[in-house]
Amino acid sequence: MSVATGPADLVVERIRVGYRPGYPVVDDIGLTVGAGTLTALLGPSGCGKTTLLKAVSGLITPQSGEIRIGGSSVLELPAERRPVGLVFQKPLLFPHLSVGVNVAFGLRMRGVPRRARREAVTRMLELVELPSLAGRRVGELSGGQEQRVALARALVLDPRVLLLDEPFSQLDADLRARMRELLRRIQRELEITTLFVTHDQQEAVDVADHIALMLDGRIEAHGPPVEFYTRPATLRAARFLGGTNEIPGTVSGRGFSCDLGTLEVPAGLADGPGVLVVRPEALLPADASAGLPGNAVRATVTAVRFRGTHQTAELRLGGALPATITLPPAFRIAEGEEISVRLPVPACHVVPYDDTPQPVPSPPTVESERSRA
Repeated sequence: MSVATGPADLVVERIRVGYRPGYPVVDDIGLTVGAGTLTALLGPSGCGKTTLLKAVSGLITPQSGEIRIGGSSVLELPAERRPVGLVFQKPLLFPHLSVGVNVAFGLRMRGVPRRARREAVTRMLELVELPSLAGRRVGELSGGQEQRVALARALVLDPRVLLLDEPFSQLDADLRARMRELLRRIQRELEITTLFVTHDQQEAVDVADHIALMLDGRIEAHGPPVEFYTRPATLRAARFLGGTNEIPGTVSGRGFSCDLGTLEVPAGLADGPGVLVVRPEALLPADASAGLPGNAVRATVTAVRFRGTHQTAELRLGGALPATITLPPAFRIAEGEEISVRLPVPACHVVPYDDTPQPVPSPPTVESERSRA
């Protein structure tokens, strides 16, 4: 099966949404999801992810900005006429109706003939791997099955854009992983443009062609997962997606001057103050008897923690700077040991020194207003 009208890009331009004057939840956001691709909108709870999704779907109206799907503005269209499918965190199915009737509900509202509805439902249930459950009641389904039915109900209308609001967050870890694989297969098979909201970094990396990190109502960084992880645009982006070792200093050409001396960094970095970021798994133990070539430095082990598939060691680089190294589970290392570690040049990335914006005061909540009443 394919989307009837073909893949369409989703373009969000300078969208601003606020529930109270002076307190924007989504602040001047711009985001493009390429036709037929999947973008994970990643961020902590309360950063505005769901609000942006509601603006795209038409459930709320932004104060300013533009939203286009396939080059056409959808701002003036009501939610029911926008070419989008929306899957919520909770499936929101009709519990007293069968699976087949739930999936066919939107088609029935559009006046699609009964035979065509049955054929479309059959195709959708096969797509989400529930081919024999059309007659089952929703109350008899597992959580994963309910989300697959919700996905089928959204896709049966042939939307040009699929919007997913943390759809797997209430599932256990193993089922969540299987559902991610199913979603990715379906998205590629249908070539449907997809915006996937999540707060789970691993989930974003697993499913996305691109990751857009949202913090404090703004897009902090946007790019392919590998680039996002290895060459983060900002320090906050680096910290959000994985562990970091951070060394403040100054770039000059291929050199980075810091408390550890002068380290070599990749070519092409802008001169000036910054923070050298290297991931814990990128640090390598070096043989102390071989000297300290390149970016190898002395370190003191302050703690070792076994993690099952690996172990982590807390270090003091040069006796002072805190750092973490990830090592194989059988690697011999002990607290108090003096070792040498190497910072591979390709893994050394420098971000601006101070890129953290000033915090915006939070508006009063409904609960706080009730408590004052």
